[in-house]
Amino acid sequence: MLLLYRIYQLLIMAPLMIIVTLLAALVTVIGSALGGGRFWGYWPAHYWARIFCILTFVRVKVTGRENIDPRTSYVFVANHQGAYDIFSVYGYLNHNFRWMMKIGLLKFPVVGPACAAAGHIFVDNSSPSAIRRTMEKAERTLRDGMSLVVFPEGSRTFTGRMGAFRKGAFQLAMEFHLPVVPVTIDGAFDVMPRTSPVPRWGTIRLTIHHPIAPPVDEADRRRVIDESFAAVHSALPPRHQ
Repeated sequence: MLLLYRIYQLLIMAPLMIIVTLLAALVTVIGSALGGGRFWGYWPAHYWARIFCILTFVRVKVTGRENIDPRTSYVFVANHQGAYDIFSVYGYLNHNFRWMMKIGLLKFPVVGPACAAAGHIFVDNSSPSAIRRTMEKAERTLRDGMSLVVFPEGSRTFTGRMGAFRKGAFQLAMEFHLPVVPVTIDGAFDVMPRTSPVPRWGTIRLTIHHPIAPPVDEADRRRVIDESFAAVHSALPPRHQ
């Protein structure tokens, strides 16, 4: 069965993925350039991610959507199990958002320009002025129900277990007075862990937890980090805790 799946990936899935990626990037760039970036910066990628999951026979089950309001801006913080975290969040969170991502991703062909056109927030820590520009970009973006998704661990896990949460996302929540929503991703590690170059079929579960009030100061930020970590951790199976 696995051999047939690999043949399918090579001959059918991979060419279709390339075509869908190019089309989604092109529509995003053109649509955003013509205006309406809030729409074109999200929906093409939303369906692109769903198609990726369908083509790889990956099911995504979501619980907790009733905990969030589509008209409210949030900072979503999720654990980072693997590459399919991006597809599952993009395709199934069902809430308009932008990513906070490393500035090095701008160098990726096709994807980098599309992400820039979509209005995603690239983190540049090269200088105080660059950090200030990042914060100003975030402030302009996070309005009127537009949210932010961050992987506060910073990188994908090697083991499936969670790493410590960094403070960046929580600093933004404090600066802009935005509630923090923890999101647990379970199953993406089995579909495509960091050590695997190709995915396999499976099921990913997204658990959207109740929003946490934004931190009021630097001391309170530790509380929000700890509560967010505990919420995400609570919905993972014992082998990943």
